[in-house]
Amino acid sequence: MSARLARSTDGWWAVTPGGLVRLDLPAATTAGLLADRAHLAAAVEAAHARQQDAVPAESLDLVSPVTAPARVVAQAVNYRSHAIDSGFDPDTVPTAFFRKASHSITGPGGDIIRPDGVEFLDYEVELGLVIGADMPVGTTVTGENLARYVAALVVANDVSARQIQLVKTQFYESKSYPTFTPVGPWLTLVDAADLARLDSLRLTLSVSGELRQDSTVADMIVRPARALTLLSRFQPMAPGDLLLTGTPGGTALKAPAKLTGMVAGLLPPATRWKLFFKRQAANPRYLHDGDLILATIASPDGQLDLGTQWTPVIRKTP
Repeated sequence: MSARLARSTDGWWAVTPGGLVRLDLPAATTAGLLADRAHLAAAVEAAHARQQDAVPAESLDLVSPVTAPARVVAQAVNYRSHAIDSGFDPDTVPTAFFRKASHSITGPGGDIIRPDGVEFLDYEVELGLVIGADMPVGTTVTGENLARYVAALVVANDVSARQIQLVKTQFYESKSYPTFTPVGPWLTLVDAADLARLDSLRLTLSVSGELRQDSTVADMIVRPARALTLLSRFQPMAPGDLLLTGTPGGTALKAPAKLTGMVAGLLPPATRWKLFFKRQAANPRYLHDGDLILATIASPDGQLDLGTQWTPVIRKTP
């Protein structure tokens, strides 16, 4: 049975039916919190016995339950619906990873700040896996030992500056600006039984009340155990690190129609990009200043509920 934790500016809290109850733990980082999972489970159980001490979640300034610095790694094109939107064959799309700077992490209710000169800002709701044990290079992760390496799940949003990503072919910059990785609200601790039912999790994201993304983990192409095994061929991971597992279809950016793409391929690069972004400028689905993003991940029965983010988009003040 999963347990949910929250983090405020002054400590960790257990999410209980009556509200949030402070955990009697000194851990300053996610890695420290997960260092002794048996002790953590006992502290959570003790907190649930103190319902009289609960406070409303809205009375606290909740921050990301994944602390920086940490490795933040993301999978590219890992849902069938997103592969189709991106112009790929879901059955042959290659497995790829990229890094995000951990200073891009922000809390579940923090502002997403658009940097000066950045247009075509996009959203990507993602299931985040929080690592709970050292994964040296060469680690093999299976369905049987997945719970050893994945301690918790989180809601994340892989905010993307598409013009930088496409023109400069630069994932790291386009996805690493401060506030470009909202995480939380809850750190949902999981066991093997929880991880066995990941397919039931539904990811949804709305922008200013309009539903944009709505899919389940069953649409995922490369499953978590396989993804972690592939990643560990070259990248070690440690407790408190975060793997974002891809986004479903429904993002603002979509591949052009096949014929349009073929014609554009005959043009010089400068002309091609000029025409492409002229079309993108007419796309109303990109994020605008003042938009409010709601992102949530939960199972239909509520047994696995990672919570809901509420992140407004604002322009950086010069």
